[in-house]
Amino acid sequence: METLQKATSVVRQLTEAALAVLALAVVLQVLLGAATQPFLPVDVVGNVVALTKQLGSEGLVGLVAVWVLVTLLNRNSE
Repeated sequence: METLQKATSVVRQLTEAALAVLALAVVLQVLLGAATQPFLPVDVVGNVVALTKQLGSEGLVGLVAVWVLVTLLNRNSE
């Protein structure tokens, strides 16, 4: 049981770190433009917008997916 708790803690910390990097990439792209990000040479804002459009076009399934993601993120931040 202790091993499972440690693994869950590691996954939670990795998720939080990934979200922090994503937020940093969005801010840098908005402030500096897409071409000036040496550590993430992708269109982060465009990918987030595309994901939002895709979830929105799925109707109820997209809303449920967003609800699940928000619930997981809120639970992890407590």
